[in-house]
Amino acid sequence: MNIHEYQAQNLFREFGIQVPPGVAVKIGDDVHSAVEILDFDRICVKAQIHAGGRGKGRFKNDLGYGGVRMANSKAEAAHIAESMLGNALITKQTGSNGRIVGTVYLVNPVEIAHEYYVAIILDRKLRRPMLIVSTEGGMDIEAVAEKFPEKLHRISIDPLFGLKSYQTSEIAYKMGLPKDRANELSQLLLNLYKLFTEKDCSLAEINPLVLTKDGHFTAIDSKVTFDDSALCRHPEIAELRDPGEEDPKETEAAKYNLNYIALDGSIACLVNGAGLAMATMDIIKYHGGNPANFLDVGGGANEEQITRAFGIILGDSRVRGILVNIFGGIVKCDVVAQGIINAAQAMKLSLPLVVRLEGTNVERGKQLLRESGLEITPAADLDGAASSIVALAK
Repeated sequence: MNIHEYQAQNLFREFGIQVPPGVAVKIGDDVHSAVEILDFDRICVKAQIHAGGRGKGRFKNDLGYGGVRMANSKAEAAHIAESMLGNALITKQTGSNGRIVGTVYLVNPVEIAHEYYVAIILDRKLRRPMLIVSTEGGMDIEAVAEKFPEKLHRISIDPLFGLKSYQTSEIAYKMGLPKDRANELSQLLLNLYKLFTEKDCSLAEINPLVLTKDGHFTAIDSKVTFDDSALCRHPEIAELRDPGEEDPKETEAAKYNLNYIALDGSIACLVNGAGLAMATMDIIKYHGGNPANFLDVGGGANEEQITRAFGIILGDSRVRGILVNIFGGIVKCDVVAQGIINAAQAMKLSLPLVVRLEGTNVERGKQLLRESGLEITPAADLDGAASSIVALAK
């Protein structure tokens, strides 16, 4: 789960990481009243969307500037904030439609002496957290790794022992910091790791972390994401979710424990198991089609979940055909078949539908589909199923 920058900054404050003062303003709030409570006049106005590249982005209703804008007075800040709110910001990560700005963050800018990059991520290969620090902040970490590999410092963190002060001190030494600043950075990194572990984060990033001209470290931009599976332990984090930043179909799918990710193709997939879903999408591409989604109904799907899954699929106007690929283990093929029949009848399905069933109660499942009277194309194997749906969808 992603959260906005201003929400991440509030978490940083909670864990003892210095951030600039600021206030968030949402659509419908009194922008002028919010600006007036600030005790500084020079204000950085930052659009809040779940996408990077805001500063270099552009608004659909061309404002002549991107999603991060400096104002030299409260009146100017209020004007900029009002023009951003409700407008669609297009960045390199949003696609051509952009994202509607529902919140802006009004922040006190700081005088920067140097910019750094700091992040804690999950290293999937090593299966443990990884601390990454660089003296080249304000850039994409991929660009830093490519252009300045010698300036990228990594520490693999043993989850049994956690991040230790000797490790953070070593990082600060490699960065060439004087002792007082090294101690400050060391404590900041320990605080960041505490946030990462206590809140079950999958990413905690500060870019840039700046050394201000008065000699202190301040996090002026942040990105924090959380493990969805751990949100049951953190209701206070779950409350930070912004449904407006998520695909409505993905939000609906989550209500029924369906793993759904919208893609840009025209052939919808309904599969049980993430690995099988990935293989299904691959073979659709192999036969010249483009998957419209990743949809894993899980190993124990019931009739209601199958019906809901069809409803979500049909909510995508780009879908031109549907491929159901089920390997029945815990989930039984006859249960899936009945769910398909229920959904097709209730929604008066007119799109091509190819179904490949294998596993538990497969013969009963195939019989139900044959006797349903619906126009369903059966498939004996995955290759034939993919070939059929690509041809029918055209």
